[in-house]
Amino acid sequence: MSSFSNPHYMYLFEMKNGKQKLAYGQSPEDALDILRVRLTEEEMAEIIPDKYKKISQRKMQAYIDNLG
Repeated sequence: MSSFSNPHYMYLFEMKNGKQKLAYGQSPEDALDILRVRLTEEEMAEIIPDKYKKISQRKMQAYIDNLG
């Protein structure tokens, strides 16, 4: 099955240090699962899983300075 048949979105998760972590997935839970593959346990512990916002790729530039 093609990945185009399942839409993916960009999510900005709040972090305990005041920054935000950008993730990509079909849902916020999927995006966190993808981050778990890429990040260490310590890095994942900084993410607040229930504080996120869904953003479009066009608006991503506005958040670049606050990514951590």
